[in-house]
Amino acid sequence: MIQPMTGKELEYIADSMSNEDLLMKQCAALVATGTTPALKNLGLQMIQTHQQHYDSLLHAISHHQQMAPTQPQQ
Repeated sequence: MIQPMTGKELEYIADSMSNEDLLMKQCAALVATGTTPALKNLGLQMIQTHQQHYDSLLHAISHHQQMAPTQPQQ
């Protein structure tokens, strides 16, 4: 049976989500300032990749909420 995530694991996922968000913003800057269509397309592809990563992490947290105990553990 799958166990709920620990606090440390949840912190790691939150940090990873922040990193993915930052990477999406950096790729958006590349798209906005890219000088060639190839650079702009690469930036768009990278945004999609990082958005998928972010969504996967968000799904993991939402799945955890369904499994997490409702009462504090003692």
